[in-house]
Amino acid sequence: MYRFVEIGLILALSMFIVGGCSGKRPDGIGIDSSGLRGCHKSPNCVSSEAKDGQHAIESFRLKRDFNVSWSLLHDEIESMPRWIIVTATDNYIHVECKSRIFRFIDDLELYFNSSNGIISIRSASRIGYSDFGANRRRVELLRRELRTKQIID
Repeated sequence: MYRFVEIGLILALSMFIVGGCSGKRPDGIGIDSSGLRGCHKSPNCVSSEAKDGQHAIESFRLKRDFNVSWSLLHDEIESMPRWIIVTATDNYIHVECKSRIFRFIDDLELYFNSSNGIISIRSASRIGYSDFGANRRRVELLRRELRTKQIID
């Protein structure tokens, strides 16, 4: 009898851990009057609009015409494994990026500011404190791909 209860508890705990890894979509996703929202104090976020070294990352500058480049950028994001575009407008993209093993979901956002021709970028984990550099690596991977395809400088 106790063995059956132990197995049931282990299964329930496992389902909670695996199912809880994704977290719910945060309320702070999207743009406000100043652009993309900032990072929290935890080190599991990078943003091209951050001023501190822990969170700051370089923005993207398009090389070509905006309409062509934005479409190519959109296509590149769609080609990435485990990346799902949740929202796409004429100047904003929100992507859910799922980790391979534990299925953690992180949020990647890109916002084109037509006044300065810059694409601001933000990538943040939904749960946990540290991401061991996963969000920074994700943005740099996208940067390398976009540079290879001559979409950004």
